[in-house]
Amino acid sequence: MADWGPVLIAVVLFVLLTPGLLCQVPGNSRAVDFCNRQTSGLSIFVHSIVFFGLIIIFFIAIGVHIYIG
Repeated sequence: MADWGPVLIAVVLFVLLTPGLLCQVPGNSRAVDFCNRQTSGLSIFVHSIVFFGLIIIFFIAIGVHIYIG
């Protein structure tokens, strides 16, 4: 049996935290822009730090496991 928890959580967080798709922190004209589909180097950096933090929380602190099969 394979543990699909880390794979599914990483994919969902990657899609949700793509800069410019749902939100962008920091935005071009405001602190947070929604659905503008534009990115900057700073917003990519901030989103990657948030992604890394959430991955660490879900994988190490909570220990999410999903077994299929």
